[in-house]
Formats: sequence, structure tokens, C-alpha cells
Amino acid sequence: MSKHLTHTADLSKEEILQIFSYAQNFLDFKKRDDLNGKLIINIFFENSTRTRSSFEIAAKRLGADVVNLDVARSSTSKGETLFDTAANLDAMGPDAIVVRHNRAGVPKILSKYVKCSIINAGDGAHQHPTQGLLDLFTLMQKWKSLEGKKIAIIGDIRNSRVANSDIELFTRFGAKVLLVGPPQFLPKTHLPTTNSLKEAVEFADALISLRTQTERHKNPTFSSLKDYAQNFKVSKKLLGDKDIFVMHPGPVHRNIDLDDDIMDDERCLVLEQVKNGVAVRMAILKHLLTKR
Repeated sequence: MSKHLTHTADLSKEEILQIFSYAQNFLDFKKRDDLNGKLIINIFFENSTRTRSSFEIAAKRLGADVVNLDVARSSTSKGETLFDTAANLDAMGPDAIVVRHNRAGVPKILSKYVKCSIINAGDGAHQHPTQGLLDLFTLMQKWKSLEGKKIAIIGDIRNSRVANSDIELFTRFGAKVLLVGPPQFLPKTHLPTTNSLKEAVEFADALISLRTQTERHKNPTFSSLKDYAQNFKVSKKLLGDKDIFVMHPGPVHRNIDLDDDIMDDERCLVLEQVKNGVAVRMAILKHLLTKR
């Protein structure tokens, strides 16, 4: 029976630690043959640079064959249902289909229609499990454990699939999470919240800034992103000399989410996240597609 990754909750804590053990070994980025003879299909119904490239590089580094489906030219553009597309792809014998879609729940539904593994590369404002895992891995590299650590997530949390995955993983591994943003960006939650970025900096051992998901807003929430940045942009001046890490899942809106000066600061882990993303996705593919 194929294993799927549609939600961070699909993995036990023990499985996550095993994936991280693989990922640590994969950071040398050497070519391997763990997935020699395996076929991975990437089907992205939303634009993506980092995630799609990261999955493709990860699969090829493990020796797999990769097919990137051009959605604009696929039969879905001719009226074929998503489920028929998945069933037809599955009939070609892939070992995994990596899917990103603008509707929440699509990867989970597709997993019921196929024999191969389904990996969620982001579904609507619901989940982005591989991003959550690479964020957790990045922090565990720095701290070894999240137990008792304080993490502030800043920005458009209501519309962020990354935030949902991060929150589930960070709290499961013992961190305290604070949600930060203007009222219209905060979800209904049992977690503590604040509208003050200064308060968040005083609280946190790490900050995770999020891109404002303007494409998911039914109505304008700010007169401009610059207005948002006045209160929620992370800058070197704001952090001072505090021992704190700064992260962002990308793409970064420079001088909106993060100031230029923080992007070059040694406390900024954005490029480490990208590097770790390849290793973690290699590890996820190995975990799902090979027998231990």
C-alpha cells in the first residue's frame, strides 16, 4: 500500500526524525541511486519556483526519472476532470505524483484515486507539509530541540498554508508559538496573538515572516503593501543585537516582509531553508518510496 504525504499529521514524530536523519546525510548533495528506476511526476496547478525545482532536483539526485506536467497544455485545460487526469497518470505507473493546487484538500482526495504515492506541494490555504518539515529541520539544526523555544510567525497567517504546517509541527515538537499580524490577517485560534511586531521580537527565539497572500484576498486589506510594511517589516534596526533567527518560506517581498539589510544578516536563514529544502525532499521521497 502506497504511503502519502498530504498533511504533516500523516507522519509520526518517529518518522519525522527518521526523515531528518536521511536529510542530514543528503546535505552533501552527492548523486545517489536510492530511487533508481522510480518515476516521479510533478503536476503544479499554481506557479512555483522553489518547491517545484526543489522536488525535481531532489528526485534526480536520488536517481529517479522526473516528468513535469505542463498544466496549461494538459488535458485539464480541455475539460478533463482533475480526477481523470490523476487516474490516467497513475495508469502510466509512476511511483509518486507531487501535486500543488489552489484548492484545499485536493491532494488528499487524489490519494484515494491512485495507487502511487501522493505528495502535497501546497493546497490552497490548507497545508504545505514539505515546507513545514524543512522549516522544522532548519531550526533543529540550530537548536537540536524545539522544547521550550519561542517562535513568532508574522504576516498573513489566515491565508497561509505554510503557517498551518509550521504551527502543527512546531507545537508537536515542544515550541511555543505566537501569531503576529494585523487583525484581518489573524485566524481564530487557541494560540496567543499580537498586533505588535516589537512585542513579538521581545518574545521570540526565531521569527518566521510570511508573504502577504494578496491573490487570496477577496477585498483589499491595506491601501498598499508599504502601509503593511510600516508595522510588520522585519529589519536589522528592529532586531538590534538580539540572538534570534529570521526565516521566510519565499518568495520574499523585499522591504515589505524583510528589509534588505536583514537578508544579508547572519541571523537570516532564508538561503539555508532553500538548501535544506532539497535535502528534506530527498529524504521524504526516500521515506515514502523505499522499503526500510
